[in-house]
Parts: sequence; C-alpha cells; structure tokens
Amino acid sequence: MDRWIAAVHGPALRRSDRPTAVDLGYGAAPWTTLELLRRLRTADPRCEVVGIEIAPERVAAARPYEREGLSFRHGGFELPVDGEPLLIRAANVLRQYEEDEVTAVWERLCGRLAPDGLLVEGTCDEIGRRHVWVALGPGGPRTVTFAARLGSLERPSDLAERLPKALIHRNVPGEPVHAFLRDFDRAWAAAAPYAPLSARQRWIRAVGELAADWPLTDDRRRWRQGEVTVNWAALAPSRG
Repeated sequence: MDRWIAAVHGPALRRSDRPTAVDLGYGAAPWTTLELLRRLRTADPRCEVVGIEIAPERVAAARPYEREGLSFRHGGFELPVDGEPLLIRAANVLRQYEEDEVTAVWERLCGRLAPDGLLVEGTCDEIGRRHVWVALGPGGPRTVTFAARLGSLERPSDLAERLPKALIHRNVPGEPVHAFLRDFDRAWAAAAPYAPLSARQRWIRAVGELAADWPLTDDRRRWRQGEVTVNWAALAPSRG
C-alpha cells in the first residue's frame, strides 16, 4: 500500500507546501507508521506523518519513537491534527465496523482532506502479502486496488478474503466485485502457460486480458508490482 501511495500520490505530495500524512489506527506498535514515513520520504523528503490511535496506552508506547517529522496523538475519526492532511491511511480499521457505517466514516475522513488529498482505506493479511484498498478523494471513492505477493497466490480470487468492509459482503453472484474476481480467475487460468516464466509474467498476462472488459486505471508498471487498480464505479455495490 505504501509503495502504491508513494508512486500514485507522490506528485501531489511534492506540490504541497507542507505534505502531511495521517496513519489512522496504527495498532499495538508503531512499525507501520515508521514504514509509512520512510516510504513517503522517497517521494518527498519534507513529508511529515502523524500516527493516531484510539487507545491512550498505544500512543504512550509509540511516543519514544517520535522524531523530526513523526509524531503520535490520541484520537479517532475526528483526526486531531492541524490543517488538512494530504493523505490519510486507514489499514485494517473499518473491518471491525458494520458495512452500513462505512459511508459515514468515509465522508467524515474525506471532509478533512486537503483539496487534492487522498484517503486510502483497506484490509491486508497479517504480514502484508495480500491487500485490497479503496482510494478516495474529497469527492468520494475513485478506485479499488488489488495487490499481492504473487508467489503466495493460488488464484486472484484468494484476495476476496481481504476485500475492504464496503465490498467484502458483496462477493456474491449478481454483484460487480464477484463478477470481477470471476473474470480475473478465468484470465489467470488462461495465462497458465506463462507460469513457468514467473508468477509475475502470469499476472501481467492475466491483467492484460482483464483490461479488455474492465476499466483498469493503471498500466504494466504497476502490474509488475503485483497490483491492479480498477475504477470504483465498476465495482461499487449494486444494492444498498
């Protein structure tokens, strides 16, 4: 996720007078916040990151890791930061909420973004091998990205268990995300002759076939990283 953010959102970070990012709900230890700072500073060395946690004891445990450009604060969706952040990252936060609560949280967080800011909200497995996230701007959701360490993937639909809360209960017949994963599995099976070359080559071939029927928003540079990004409108829930 951080690699994708730095690549896709890097130009906006560099245009900003003060590129500030929020790592919302970083967890029991601040490692992901430290990693986010390191990755964003490859895009712009001026980036600052604020880690926010609802549990005071987690904030206290993270404070010894503060440094120039990195701080930790107690809070939640109200985002106790100055100004308008250019990035809000919320990984594995909304999975504990109900599906019908997601839209209100998205709207609240997007309402805090800078005009060219980005909210990235999604779910990953415990060691980051499989991840699906939604990217949103102040106007709402824009894209969905599926990403995997390809050597761990048997088929693309394995990513279904990491769909963000807005989509995870929609992976059923009749819903767009179900049709997308079905088509992705078919393209993956058709690309089996490329498997002896590498899982990466098989993925690139399968995604290329997928592009004929689905509005992908990225290209081979991102596909080589084990990613594929789709326009949100193509996967948005059809009911509710």
